Amino acid sequence: MRTRFFEVAKGFEDKNINLPRRTTKHAAGYDLEAAEDVIIKPFHKVGKPTLVPTGIKVFLQEDELLLLCNRSSNPTKRGLVMINGIGIIDADYYGNPTNDGAMSYNFINIKDEDILIKKGERIGQAIFQKYLITDDDNAEGERLGGFGSTDK
Repeated sequence: MRTRFFEVAKGFEDKNINLPRRTTKHAAGYDLEAAEDVIIKPFHKVGKPTLVPTGIKVFLQEDELLLLCNRSSNPTKRGLVMINGIGIIDADYYGNPTNDGAMSYNFINIKDEDILIKKGERIGQAIFQKYLITDDDNAEGERLGGFGSTDK
Protein backbone atom coordinates (compact mmCIF):
# COMPACT_ATOMS: atom_id res chain seq x y z
CA MET A 1 0.00 0.00 0.00
CA ARG A 2 1.39 3.39 -0.99
CA THR A 3 1.53 6.01 1.77
CA ARG A 4 2.45 9.27 0.01
CA PHE A 5 2.98 10.09 -3.63
CA PHE A 6 2.65 12.69 -6.38
CA GLU A 7 0.41 12.26 -9.43
CA VAL A 8 -0.54 14.33 -12.43
CA ALA A 9 -3.91 15.98 -11.70
CA LYS A 10 -6.97 15.67 -13.92
CA GLY A 11 -6.87 18.09 -16.82
CA PHE A 12 -3.08 17.90 -17.08
CA GLU A 13 -2.71 14.29 -18.27
CA ASP A 14 -1.67 15.25 -21.81
CA LYS A 15 0.52 18.22 -20.81
CA ASN A 16 3.81 16.31 -20.38
CA ILE A 17 4.04 17.14 -16.65
CA ASN A 18 7.09 15.95 -14.72
CA LEU A 19 6.50 14.51 -11.27
CA PRO A 20 8.39 16.32 -8.48
CA ARG A 21 11.74 14.90 -7.46
CA ARG A 22 14.59 15.65 -5.10
CA THR A 23 17.81 16.52 -6.88
CA THR A 24 20.25 15.68 -4.08
CA LYS A 25 20.11 12.88 -1.51
CA HIS A 26 19.98 15.26 1.47
CA ALA A 27 17.44 17.70 0.00
CA ALA A 28 14.30 18.16 2.12
CA GLY A 29 12.23 19.46 -0.77
CA TYR A 30 10.88 18.01 -3.98
CA ASP A 31 11.22 20.42 -6.89
CA LEU A 32 7.94 21.50 -8.47
CA GLU A 33 7.71 22.86 -12.02
CA ALA A 34 5.30 25.19 -13.80
CA ALA A 35 2.70 23.28 -15.82
CA GLU A 36 2.46 26.03 -18.43
CA ASP A 37 3.95 29.36 -19.47
CA VAL A 38 2.71 32.17 -17.20
CA ILE A 39 3.44 35.89 -17.31
CA ILE A 40 3.47 37.54 -13.89
CA LYS A 41 2.90 41.27 -14.15
CA PRO A 42 4.32 43.68 -11.56
CA PHE A 43 2.16 43.68 -8.44
CA HIS A 44 2.10 47.48 -8.23
CA LYS A 45 0.40 47.54 -11.67
CA VAL A 46 -2.16 44.74 -11.23
CA GLY A 47 -2.69 44.66 -7.45
CA LYS A 48 -3.28 40.93 -7.28
CA PRO A 49 -1.27 37.70 -7.18
CA THR A 50 -0.95 35.26 -10.07
CA LEU A 51 -1.56 31.53 -9.72
CA VAL A 52 1.06 29.35 -11.41
CA PRO A 53 -0.25 25.79 -11.81
CA THR A 54 1.96 22.75 -11.27
CA GLY A 55 -0.45 20.17 -12.71
CA ILE A 56 0.44 17.96 -9.74
CA LYS A 57 -1.58 16.61 -6.83
CA VAL A 58 -0.29 14.79 -3.75
CA PHE A 59 -1.63 11.90 -1.68
CA LEU A 60 -0.86 12.20 2.05
CA GLN A 61 -1.65 10.35 5.24
CA GLU A 62 -4.30 11.89 7.53
CA ASP A 63 -1.67 13.33 9.91
CA GLU A 64 0.51 14.86 7.18
CA LEU A 65 0.67 18.07 5.20
CA LEU A 66 2.75 19.29 2.30
CA LEU A 67 4.48 22.66 2.57
CA LEU A 68 4.77 24.58 -0.70
CA CYS A 69 7.86 26.77 -0.40
CA ASN A 70 9.35 29.34 -2.74
CA ARG A 71 12.73 28.69 -4.30
CA SER A 72 15.33 30.69 -2.36
CA SER A 73 16.51 32.37 -5.56
CA ASN A 74 13.08 33.58 -6.71
CA PRO A 75 12.78 36.76 -4.60
CA THR A 76 16.30 38.08 -5.17
CA LYS A 77 16.93 36.99 -8.77
CA ARG A 78 13.42 37.16 -10.23
CA GLY A 79 11.39 39.30 -7.84
CA LEU A 80 8.87 36.51 -7.22
CA VAL A 81 7.38 36.26 -3.74
CA MET A 82 4.65 33.92 -2.53
CA ILE A 83 1.86 36.21 -1.38
CA ASN A 84 0.89 33.83 1.45
CA GLY A 85 4.51 33.20 2.47
CA ILE A 86 4.10 29.45 2.40
CA GLY A 87 1.42 27.14 1.04
CA ILE A 88 -0.13 24.32 3.04
CA ILE A 89 -1.66 21.33 1.29
CA ASP A 90 -3.86 19.22 3.57
CA ALA A 91 -4.47 15.50 3.07
CA ASP A 92 -8.12 16.13 2.14
CA TYR A 93 -7.12 18.42 -0.76
CA TYR A 94 -6.25 15.34 -2.85
CA GLY A 95 -8.93 14.56 -5.41
CA ASN A 96 -11.33 17.32 -4.28
CA PRO A 97 -14.30 17.89 -6.62
CA THR A 98 -13.34 21.43 -7.66
CA ASN A 99 -9.81 20.92 -9.02
CA ASP A 100 -8.83 17.30 -8.21
CA GLY A 101 -6.20 18.62 -5.78
CA ALA A 102 -4.04 20.32 -8.43
CA MET A 103 -1.52 22.52 -6.62
CA SER A 104 -0.56 26.05 -7.66
CA TYR A 105 1.86 28.69 -6.46
CA ASN A 106 0.42 32.12 -5.62
CA PHE A 107 3.09 34.63 -6.70
CA ILE A 108 3.47 38.37 -6.79
CA ASN A 109 6.14 40.11 -8.84
CA ILE A 110 7.92 42.88 -6.90
CA LYS A 111 9.93 44.05 -9.92
CA ASP A 112 8.89 46.70 -12.45
CA GLU A 113 8.88 44.42 -15.50
CA ASP A 114 6.84 41.34 -16.42
CA ILE A 115 8.34 37.99 -15.41
CA LEU A 116 7.86 35.00 -17.71
CA ILE A 117 7.75 31.60 -16.08
CA LYS A 118 8.20 28.90 -18.71
CA LYS A 119 6.57 25.48 -18.65
CA GLY A 120 8.89 22.99 -16.94
CA GLU A 121 10.76 25.69 -15.02
CA ARG A 122 11.31 24.89 -11.32
CA ILE A 123 9.20 27.32 -9.30
CA GLY A 124 9.23 25.93 -5.77
CA GLN A 125 9.80 23.08 -3.39
CA ALA A 126 7.41 20.74 -1.61
CA ILE A 127 8.26 19.39 1.85
CA PHE A 128 6.34 16.62 3.62
CA GLN A 129 5.54 17.13 7.31
CA LYS A 130 3.64 15.36 10.10
CA TYR A 131 1.44 17.47 12.37
CA LEU A 132 -0.10 17.12 15.83
CA ILE A 133 -3.55 17.92 17.17
CA THR A 134 -4.75 18.89 20.65
CA ASP A 135 -6.26 16.35 23.06
CA ASP A 136 -9.67 18.00 22.78
CA ASP A 137 -9.69 18.35 18.98
CA ASN A 138 -13.07 17.46 17.47
CA ALA A 139 -12.89 18.72 13.88
CA GLU A 140 -15.68 17.05 11.90
CA GLY A 141 -15.85 19.20 8.74
CA GLU A 142 -15.16 17.85 5.26
CA ARG A 143 -13.53 19.63 2.34
CA LEU A 144 -15.98 20.31 -0.48
CA GLY A 145 -13.75 22.24 -2.88
CA GLY A 146 -10.30 23.26 -3.96
CA PHE A 147 -8.15 26.38 -3.52
CA GLY A 148 -9.43 28.54 -0.66
CA SER A 149 -12.43 26.36 0.11
CA THR A 150 -11.95 25.63 3.83
CA ASP A 151 -13.61 28.91 4.87
CA LYS A 152 -16.78 28.27 2.85
